[in-house]
Amino acid sequence: MKASWETLLESVNGCRMCRLCENRTHPVPGEGDPNARLMFIGEGPGRDEDEQGRPFVGASGKLLDTMIHAIGMERCEVYIANVVKCRPPMNRNPEPDEAAACMPYLRQQFVLIRPRVIVLLGKIALRYVLGEDRPISAARGIWVERKGVFFMPTYHPSALLRDPSKKREAWEDFKAVRRKLAELEQADEAGPQQ
Repeated sequence: MKASWETLLESVNGCRMCRLCENRTHPVPGEGDPNARLMFIGEGPGRDEDEQGRPFVGASGKLLDTMIHAIGMERCEVYIANVVKCRPPMNRNPEPDEAAACMPYLRQQFVLIRPRVIVLLGKIALRYVLGEDRPISAARGIWVERKGVFFMPTYHPSALLRDPSKKREAWEDFKAVRRKLAELEQADEAGPQQ
């Protein structure tokens, strides 16, 4: 069956594929521009996100909005999602089976949005999206290309709130994202090489 936003949202809203659905207030499918060139993926909703049904709306979300704005974009121009669509209890990391249950939804979002650049916010997103199980401090700032899509792992905004000394590195990563988007736009405008 061909993916559509309507069927995807219906599936997420009615999902009972793992135990995370048992205590959710609202699932958090994601939000933003359905044709965004830039997508952000975090690990999972927190308390504020569960209450509102929107991703990154608490303190981490405010910081993410500021960082997006700093690279010349607005939240409405990007797409923001998480590996899991329901809040893990006590904001713990998603378990492998929970992430596996939600990955088909994230893959459908990739297909529908077709982003050119994806920023992986934290080690959980890195692990489940790219299959790399290493510290984010070792992976951040290094581009990974898969099937013409460029992935930039960086720190999760909550890590930056806990340790502001990491903000400088995260800012370097965001500037690299801005440069990559500009480079891809230039290449698109130039068209295929003769």
